[in-house]
Amino acid sequence: MTVLSSPDVQAVWQLLENVYDPEVPVLSVSDLGIVRKVELEGDIVTVIITPTYSGCPAMDVIAMQIRMLLLQSGYKEVIVERVLSPAWTTDWITERGKSRLRAYGIAPPQYKVQTALFEEEGGVKCPNCQSVHTRGISRFGSTACKALYQCSDCNEPFDYFKCH
Repeated sequence: MTVLSSPDVQAVWQLLENVYDPEVPVLSVSDLGIVRKVELEGDIVTVIITPTYSGCPAMDVIAMQIRMLLLQSGYKEVIVERVLSPAWTTDWITERGKSRLRAYGIAPPQYKVQTALFEEEGGVKCPNCQSVHTRGISRFGSTACKALYQCSDCNEPFDYFKCH
């Protein structure tokens, strides 16, 4: 087995920065941390991804986007392989990804408040005004991986990307 050199693998990683999550369109698959590995062997590129949830409906679209981008970029054969272990965790979201979530109006995962989720007011920082005077409205937001919160200071509702 001849795996191509590191600069070639890095070129694939750079291309993957242009594939965005259809449910959170400000996060690239790299920012989200679902790309686990890139391998090149001859004309074959293999991208190994881990879904955020085992039944995440966006994974089919993401796999198709990865495949199309790499084929359009000149790779002859593209394999997108899904692995479930180890399970994806919000720890894999990059700092750039968390910053992009905040700018988009979604509160990124905040581990210190995870156990108190919905038990009391406060803890989840509002991405709009930065207040911690927030309250949970629904355990599920626009997607299963988010909860719906509302800020008591600016009154804006916002999604919170749940930890897992």
